[in-house]
Amino acid sequence: MLYELFGWLSEDISGFGVFEYITLRAMLACATALFIGLWFGPRVIRKLTELKIGQAVRSYGPESHLVKNGTPTMGGVLILIAIGISTLLWADLSNRFVWVVLLVTFGFGTIGWVDDYRKVVYRNPEGMSSREKFCWQALIGLIASVYLTFAVSAPANADLWPLFKEWVLSGFTMPLPSRADLIVPFFKSVSYPLGVFGFAALTWMVIVGTSNAVNLTDGLDGLAIMPTVMVGSALGIFAYVVGRTDYSKYLLFPYIPGASEMLILCAALAGAGLAFLWFNAYPAQVFMGDVGALALGGMLGTVAVIVRQEIVLFIMGGVFVVETLSVMIQVLWFKYTKKKYGTGRRILRMAPLHHHFEVGGWKETQVVVRFWIITMMLVLLGLATLKLR
Repeated sequence: MLYELFGWLSEDISGFGVFEYITLRAMLACATALFIGLWFGPRVIRKLTELKIGQAVRSYGPESHLVKNGTPTMGGVLILIAIGISTLLWADLSNRFVWVVLLVTFGFGTIGWVDDYRKVVYRNPEGMSSREKFCWQALIGLIASVYLTFAVSAPANADLWPLFKEWVLSGFTMPLPSRADLIVPFFKSVSYPLGVFGFAALTWMVIVGTSNAVNLTDGLDGLAIMPTVMVGSALGIFAYVVGRTDYSKYLLFPYIPGASEMLILCAALAGAGLAFLWFNAYPAQVFMGDVGALALGGMLGTVAVIVRQEIVLFIMGGVFVVETLSVMIQVLWFKYTKKKYGTGRRILRMAPLHHHFEVGGWKETQVVVRFWIITMMLVLLGLATLKLR
């Protein structure tokens, strides 16, 4: 809204033209989200405490976590409010990518809110059933993936419908433009055409998979939010590059018209995340809950698809990936050994992976900070793909 206002004022007052620069708007979006988070944080925590919206700790988790029982949860609402307001103030609301990212973010956030609400009201640590949660995630992911398949391929909104009709008239065999290819990092000209169905399937897996990966990682104070901030900030840099004709051409990336506006959302994510970390650092005053974790993961996945960096997201979000794999491997191995030997066996002391190290003797703060350091190195590796090609 402020972007449109200052654009209108710049027609008569030249000084307001500075707000058209996306880098300045990104800094203002980050600062706005940070201020909103820090200002409203104590009030949100106090309100959650009054409503007795406390975390119900799972009985099969580490014993050291039992003291966290009753800590206010659903603090992810604070993150979403900060991101939403900051985006509405500083982003170009006519940009087609802004709205699809907000749809996924708040759609997944709604799923998480219902899940958290059931945990709090019904005192059920499991919340929504896995099947119900996945079905809603799959639906939102499907809508977003179909739209992005043609939005990324088309240079403007006006070209979306003609492109879709052309695909249908071709007998569903029309190839997508090269900008929609899957980019392989560290190689100058290695990319793979996906086609409509391939692009949609990959997009769906990235969005839904990243959402659940962040959610599984959110098990210790501050563990998930800082990697999210770092990965999101790095994706903002990629968005700035692929959204400009000069930088994308120089660095051999596809030019995605409108993708640079994702920098505003990533900056808002960084500001909101850092504000939340102020209250979520050990010992946490509030947890983000599924309302925050599912939403932020979905947001990261959507932005990564728009800026054509799915594989780089996999690299930078290595902590999220390993945490998810640790759960999958643990469950599969337990079921396999139970079927074969009659008694289930475990590979890890406890899953997800952060609990494995906790049970092994690491302090919670050690696990968190070390995972942060690993994420920082992986993000730097991901950023290196900008030039090392």
